[in-house]
Amino acid sequence: MLVSLFEQLHAALPQTQCTRCGYPDCAAYAEAMASAQADINQCPPGGAEGVARLAALTGRPARPLSPEHGTEGPRQVAFIDEAWCIGCTLCLKACPTDAIVGSNKQMHTVIESECTGCELCIPVCPVDCIELENASGTLTGWAAWSEAQAQQALQRYQQRQTRTAREQAENEARLRHEAEAKLKDMAAHSRLTDPAVLERKRALIEAALAKSRAQRQAVSGEDAPPA
Repeated sequence: MLVSLFEQLHAALPQTQCTRCGYPDCAAYAEAMASAQADINQCPPGGAEGVARLAALTGRPARPLSPEHGTEGPRQVAFIDEAWCIGCTLCLKACPTDAIVGSNKQMHTVIESECTGCELCIPVCPVDCIELENASGTLTGWAAWSEAQAQQALQRYQQRQTRTAREQAENEARLRHEAEAKLKDMAAHSRLTDPAVLERKRALIEAALAKSRAQRQAVSGEDAPPA
């Protein structure tokens, strides 16, 4: 099977999903490199060896890591100070690999083996109770992060993406059904009694539903329903 340049570049990245390269995830960075829109020296977790791998795949000369995007260093792992955690869940939402577990208003903890050291949980914590610790000693870049860990991180990231997309779709469907139910009997679902005001509200809801349908059709490629 012919493997595209994008696939080769994506496979050569450490899959920490840290966004330090300036892109939302490793796949987006790989796509940008494949289309010559990004340089090959923007991935600090991959380090100098990572740049060399990308150079070999693209035929571009290897260059030092871009200081703008960070420096090569040991693998970091996040730890939560349980005494200060308030259970806000913001770090859960920020973690790209679901490496943090907990529930609302309950103490959270990090699954060390699943943490990529992306640091995305640090800035969202309102009580500054998350710290990073060195998990690889003096080893840096790919020496501190194995191919197996990269594949595991990618799998968990993709599973999270699938789950969040499903949850978003389910929530949108629920809201849509609620709006449609209100449309069927506006008077019963509103404190408003003025028919003119109710009609304006009906028009707003119908417009919102029409916009939602159009967006779903644009994404799915479905034909518009008959008028």
